[in-house]
Amino acid sequence: MTDLTFIVAGDPGQLTGGYVYDARIVDALRHQGWQVEVVGLEGRFPEPDATAGQALDRALADCPNGAQVVIDGLAMGGLPEIVAQHAPRLDLTALVHHPLADETGLDDAQRTRFQISETRALAAVNRVIVTSPFTARRLADFQVGADRLHVIEPGVERPSMPSRRAARHDGPARLLCVATITPRKGHDILAEALAGLADRDWQCDCIGGLDRDLDHVEHVRERLAAHGLSDRVHLLGERAPRALAEAYAAADLFVLPSHYEGYGMVVSEALAHGLPVLTTTGGALAHTLPDGAGLQVPPGDSTALAEALRRWLDDAALREHLLEGAREAGRALADWDTAGRAFAAALVTTPETR
Repeated sequence: MTDLTFIVAGDPGQLTGGYVYDARIVDALRHQGWQVEVVGLEGRFPEPDATAGQALDRALADCPNGAQVVIDGLAMGGLPEIVAQHAPRLDLTALVHHPLADETGLDDAQRTRFQISETRALAAVNRVIVTSPFTARRLADFQVGADRLHVIEPGVERPSMPSRRAARHDGPARLLCVATITPRKGHDILAEALAGLADRDWQCDCIGGLDRDLDHVEHVRERLAAHGLSDRVHLLGERAPRALAEAYAAADLFVLPSHYEGYGMVVSEALAHGLPVLTTTGGALAHTLPDGAGLQVPPGDSTALAEALRRWLDDAALREHLLEGAREAGRALADWDTAGRAFAAALVTTPETR
């Protein structure tokens, strides 16, 4: 018997932060004894086409009366009519990583359309789970009251922390960025920042999907080529979990130049590996990185990012301080079992009368 149906947009096995969160929560629930069926919807999201609408309608229709269903926000935000149609007979929970309207690069009409659509979809569900207090506060603008909100922050795996030295003598400083190459993630800002540091000894590996926005990937490649950085900044595409863990272990500094994050799960992943972090204050990132575990700059500011990188590269005492802070912060992070127990507890709360 299925205790829970978990619906996502597209292939559930994708390696972006939201999909990894979903998969880890499903694993944790199964470990606790839940029977979970994961359904990946065909079609285009978040601006749904006819195939997407039919897929969500069919997935919800297949659930028996009273069934518990979690729908990832990417799969439901653009289809409020279908969510509302099935809501009266199902126990629906929305999982929102960040509002669709907050994606970088939208025009005013798109943002307004997403805000209206997602507000209607969220109004139809019994409860809403978000991945950060920042997103919980953000959803006040989508008319989601605190009585329906549950904050379940991501957990981390517990790798053994590699031995790192603040002062290196075995080659260039190794920078690591883990993020799908889309406008929101700010790789073009990183390229501009690194251009001003060509006289320093470093290399940068960028791990993340190259297929989400081909035009933007080409833009990033052009900026790197224009600055003569193509042989120092490596766009490596996605990596399997073991290879990704090896990249964290080999790096000296994690860099995430995002304009906005609903949480920024890779920041916690880096800290779990004892890796100091340089990121922005965009969205929830202002609260995700603990004090003393890294450096933060305003989003979209390549000059500030370059200056922070320069400080880290040139100041051994700062590197030592941040290294110890990252190790301490990593040891304090909750694991995925803890997140899964909190998620399960949220699911069994009494649904609101819609």
